[in-house]
Amino acid sequence: MGRADGLAARRDAGRATDPAFGRDYRIGFLDGRLEVFRMLAGVRKIVEDDD
Repeated sequence: MGRADGLAARRDAGRATDPAFGRDYRIGFLDGRLEVFRMLAGVRKIVEDDD
Protein backbone atom coordinates (compact mmCIF):
# COMPACT_ATOMS: atom_id res chain seq x y z
CA MET A 1 0.00 0.00 0.00
CA GLY A 2 2.82 2.43 0.77
CA ARG A 3 4.38 2.07 -2.67
CA ALA A 4 1.06 2.72 -4.40
CA ASP A 5 0.49 5.79 -2.22
CA GLY A 6 4.02 6.96 -3.03
CA LEU A 7 3.37 6.64 -6.75
CA ALA A 8 0.17 8.65 -6.31
CA ALA A 9 1.92 11.17 -4.00
CA ARG A 10 -0.70 10.64 -1.30
CA ARG A 11 0.70 9.80 2.12
CA ASP A 12 -1.65 8.19 4.64
CA ALA A 13 -0.65 9.52 8.06
CA GLY A 14 -2.65 6.82 9.85
CA ARG A 15 -0.84 4.00 8.10
CA ALA A 16 2.52 5.76 8.41
CA THR A 17 2.20 5.95 12.21
CA ASP A 18 0.73 2.47 12.72
CA PRO A 19 2.91 0.69 15.31
CA ALA A 20 2.79 -2.66 13.52
CA PHE A 21 2.99 -1.67 9.87
CA GLY A 22 4.11 1.98 9.83
CA ARG A 23 7.77 1.25 9.11
CA ASP A 24 6.95 -0.97 6.12
CA TYR A 25 4.44 1.59 4.85
CA ARG A 26 6.98 4.42 5.02
CA ILE A 27 9.62 2.35 3.21
CA GLY A 28 7.10 1.46 0.50
CA PHE A 29 6.05 5.10 0.21
CA LEU A 30 9.67 6.16 -0.26
CA ASP A 31 10.20 3.42 -2.87
CA GLY A 32 7.22 4.76 -4.81
CA ARG A 33 8.46 8.34 -4.67
CA LEU A 34 11.93 7.26 -5.84
CA GLU A 35 10.39 5.41 -8.78
CA VAL A 36 8.51 8.57 -9.81
CA PHE A 37 11.74 10.59 -9.52
CA ARG A 38 13.63 8.11 -11.71
CA MET A 39 10.85 8.06 -14.28
CA LEU A 40 10.78 11.86 -14.50
CA ALA A 41 14.58 11.97 -14.75
CA GLY A 42 14.38 9.52 -17.67
CA VAL A 43 11.76 11.61 -19.43
CA ARG A 44 13.82 14.76 -18.83
CA LYS A 45 16.89 13.07 -20.34
CA ILE A 46 14.93 12.01 -23.44
CA VAL A 47 13.55 15.52 -23.92
CA GLU A 48 16.94 17.18 -23.43
CA ASP A 49 18.66 14.75 -25.82
CA ASP A 50 16.23 15.75 -28.60
CA ASP A 51 17.52 19.34 -28.58
